[in-house]
Amino acid sequence: MPARRPHLLLLNASLAGETGNTAVLLARARRLLARHATVESITLAPRPDAALSPLSSLNARLRVGLGLSPQLHAALTRADGFLIGTGTHWDSWSSVLQKFLEDATATEATKLWLGKPAAVLVSEHSTGGKGVLSRLQGVLVTLGCSIPPMSGLVLSRAAVLAAQHAPDPAATRDFWCEDDLRVVCHNLAEAARITLPAARPGHPRWCAWPVDRRDFAARWI
Repeated sequence: MPARRPHLLLLNASLAGETGNTAVLLARARRLLARHATVESITLAPRPDAALSPLSSLNARLRVGLGLSPQLHAALTRADGFLIGTGTHWDSWSSVLQKFLEDATATEATKLWLGKPAAVLVSEHSTGGKGVLSRLQGVLVTLGCSIPPMSGLVLSRAAVLAAQHAPDPAATRDFWCEDDLRVVCHNLAEAARITLPAARPGHPRWCAWPVDRRDFAARWI
C-alpha cells in the first residue's frame, strides 16, 4: 500500500488577496507542491466583491480575541505543514496576517502547530522583506512549527529588474529568484513527508539553492 501523501496548507496572507504578486508566487508553489502532496489553499483577505457592509467590514478587521474561525481551525488541523505568503508593508507583514497571528494566540504550543513544518514566501518592492521573513519564521517557531532548511524566500521587484538588466548575469547569481521556489517547495514537502507514519525513506532528502562561493566579498562600489 503506498504511503499517504502529506497534506499541505497554503495561506495567502497578502493584502491584495488573489490578485497580487504573492498570489502568483503561491500559485506557482502549488503546482510544484502538488507533485509530492495534497494541497489546500486559503486566502485570508476578503474578496473585493464580498457582500460586507462598511460597518461589518470594519468590525471584521478590528475584532480582537475571537480566535480562529472554525473553518480555518479545521484547515490548520488537517495540514501536515504550511506555506505562508505575505507582502511587505512598511517593514512588516500584512495586517491580515497580523490578525491571523493574533487570532491564533490561543493555539500556541498545541498539536495544531507542534512539529509541523512551515515555509514562508515574501514579496517586496525593494527592501524590508528579509526582516519580515526572519521575524515570521521566529513567530512560527514560537507557535510550535519547525523550519526546514532553505524554506524561506523573498522575491523583490528590485532583484527581478536587476537580473533582467545586469550586463553580467554572474553579478546577480546570489540574489533570490523565482527558480529558488523549487527548493523551498521541495524541502517543505520533504519535511512534511518524514513526519508521517511509515515514511520511506525515513530521512529527509534536502535540496539547496545555488550559492555564490566565488565573489560574495567582491568590491562593488
